[in-house]
Amino acid sequence: MLALLAVAPLAHADGPVPVTLGMDGERHVLLRGGEPYEVRGAGIEFGDKARFRARGGNSLRTWRTDNGEQTGQEVLDEAHALGLTVVMCLEITPERKGFDYDDEEAVRRQFDAVKAEVMKYKDHPALLAWMIGNEPNLFFENPKVFDAIDDIAAMIDEIDPNHPTTTALAGFDEDLASLIEARAPALDFPSIQMYGDIVNLSERIGEAGFDQPFMVTEWGTIGHWEVATTAWEAPIEPNSTAKADNYLKSHQVAIAGNPRILGDYVFLWGQKQERTPTWYGMFLEDGSSTAAVDTMEYLWTGQWPDDRAPTITDITLDGRTAIDSVTLAPGRTVTASVMSEDPDGGPLDWQWVLKDESRADQVGGDVERVPEVVPGRLKSDGGIAELTAPMVPGAYRLFVYTRDDDGAGAHANVPFLVE
Repeated sequence: MLALLAVAPLAHADGPVPVTLGMDGERHVLLRGGEPYEVRGAGIEFGDKARFRARGGNSLRTWRTDNGEQTGQEVLDEAHALGLTVVMCLEITPERKGFDYDDEEAVRRQFDAVKAEVMKYKDHPALLAWMIGNEPNLFFENPKVFDAIDDIAAMIDEIDPNHPTTTALAGFDEDLASLIEARAPALDFPSIQMYGDIVNLSERIGEAGFDQPFMVTEWGTIGHWEVATTAWEAPIEPNSTAKADNYLKSHQVAIAGNPRILGDYVFLWGQKQERTPTWYGMFLEDGSSTAAVDTMEYLWTGQWPDDRAPTITDITLDGRTAIDSVTLAPGRTVTASVMSEDPDGGPLDWQWVLKDESRADQVGGDVERVPEVVPGRLKSDGGIAELTAPMVPGAYRLFVYTRDDDGAGAHANVPFLVE
């Protein structure tokens, strides 16, 4: 069991803790209660906040005030009890979901709804900052969305002077920098969300001529839109060991030592279906932590955990890997193999699962249908599985999971086509 790290008493326990922007030497920082506050953050919606705190995290971001399982009050109360802070997202509807930012009445109703949420939570001691919308620029055309964001930021500045405002942008370029400067000057700083391309963050910022502080509010594995695909355009997912290596590289190259980054929030402390059930979550469906969690503990605390997650290699199927665009005839039986090891030398539990390939076309993390399990096509023994291809032609994906005795796991998968 993980021991919860000691939590320092919070000042202003019954009221807001003022947060401002300041400097610590040459670094732009958040000042919380007048003291520099180093964010060790993650995006958490349904993930285990106590485990997050135990691993060294201290701040979480949300995507809405009420996530359907917890109200904003419950999120803030739980965070406060654990010594965590919260960047609370105020959900505004993006244009890609049908919102018309030329409709003044709709914009006014949204403004009023957001103001009501701010009034509810503005004095909570766990609150760190307000995020006005998540990726409002994703597939947008109407720049008036930034006028609406500016109006909300100005309203918050008036009724809640204790907490800064931001908005989370999908990527960053010169056009976005100009839009923020021209249409949303009331924001205290922007936030940027990038995945594989985050290693080019400094270059993107430089190209935009942007010289202000900012946050990175989503970063992590390589996005499913950034990887190689099979001949039938199935994205090829890195295994959990490769992902952990990428988390470390991304942080060291793009985030660590950048004097203008006010804080960063890794994605995702939890599990979700987005193209696959393993692509973005740092945990498996049963709550097992992957090597990415170990990496974040190292980045947050400077120490690797004593019990490390299992390592794993890519799956070979019929002697080929995903990059070979594996095709099989219906009913053909082939061998799949993978190697996985517990760094502590302990035994591993193995699980092989065959699923339909996801047909999702959602963007921006919108809810996706979980593909069906295809039963009765696998016989396995440890790292070797015998797969009999389904009789129905189509795209499929073979998953393997390993788990140790300490609540940690690893995963890999390979897409294939039956034709």
